[in-house]
Amino acid sequence: MKKWKKALIIVVCVIGALAVIAGVVAGSCALFGLAVEDDFSFTAYDGSKGGDRIHFLNVGNSDAILLESEGKFALVDCGEDTDNPRGFKSLDLPGYEDYVVDYLNDYCADENGQIYFEFIIGTHAHSDHLGGFDTVLSQDNVHLERAYLKRYYEDRIKASEVSGWDNKEVYEQTLAAVEAQGAELIQDLENVSFTFGNFKITLFNGQEADPDDKVGENENSLGILVEKDGYRVFLAGDLNNFDGDEKRLAPEIGKVDVLKLGHHGYLGSSTLSYIRTLDPDMAIQTNNKHANLSVQIVVTMINMTPIYQTAKHNGIILDITDVADVKLYDNVTFD
Repeated sequence: MKKWKKALIIVVCVIGALAVIAGVVAGSCALFGLAVEDDFSFTAYDGSKGGDRIHFLNVGNSDAILLESEGKFALVDCGEDTDNPRGFKSLDLPGYEDYVVDYLNDYCADENGQIYFEFIIGTHAHSDHLGGFDTVLSQDNVHLERAYLKRYYEDRIKASEVSGWDNKEVYEQTLAAVEAQGAELIQDLENVSFTFGNFKITLFNGQEADPDDKVGENENSLGILVEKDGYRVFLAGDLNNFDGDEKRLAPEIGKVDVLKLGHHGYLGSSTLSYIRTLDPDMAIQTNNKHANLSVQIVVTMINMTPIYQTAKHNGIILDITDVADVKLYDNVTFD
């Protein structure tokens, strides 16, 4: 009985200590304005179009990012879809493909209702990144020039992911949609860099998956650096550090102005050395929940970088038409 009471006391003390630590962290965050957004001035979207912009669409905890420069458009990932080809209960998720189609029609269509994408990039074969591409590319008014899509090797992915996810299906659906468009398919992605309007686009982590090392597909995710006149935005896809990707890539990427947090701000991403090397002035989180506590501590408490959530702002438009006067738009809705 005495042993039981002693064990109970220990458990209570541990829980109390954790609560105190959490309270100190939360209090420090509130005191210094951390783990929450700072007072960067957001401007409600006024319907204007044109310029050099990056649109982070409000697609829950998935990625759909529209690039815009000199009247040209491109898509980096396309959001989660409602398709669940293998019928997994865990993948019975809300889809955003109709929202993405509506957004593109409202914003990108020309006077004849046609939408032209210079390129798309699929960062990796997860449905919350590739899912919407087959729907978007099947629209009669959508036209695609080329697609950058990293090859997916199911025999190089850990068994638990192969048996429980629909990577192969969503990858093959995207490939088929690109083929149906008659677009150029580019899958050799090491050392790829090109211009897009006023932007320079550089792909990171483009090497083929290691045939001798089974990993999760996130470890194969591309990262995309978007640059204009010295202003640098890194779109981290689902990069994390479980396989050492952040440690390896950080010196190659260098200092950035804006970071789209890797893997939606989940555990294992945004490690200390990576964030200190990239040292972003602001971070954008494609999620409808707060970033993992470890990510908040590293990004907002240690590096003093505010995090802006797409869900909180109903999407975020980063306007870098004038890099000396960068603007953020929220409440992204169209008439």
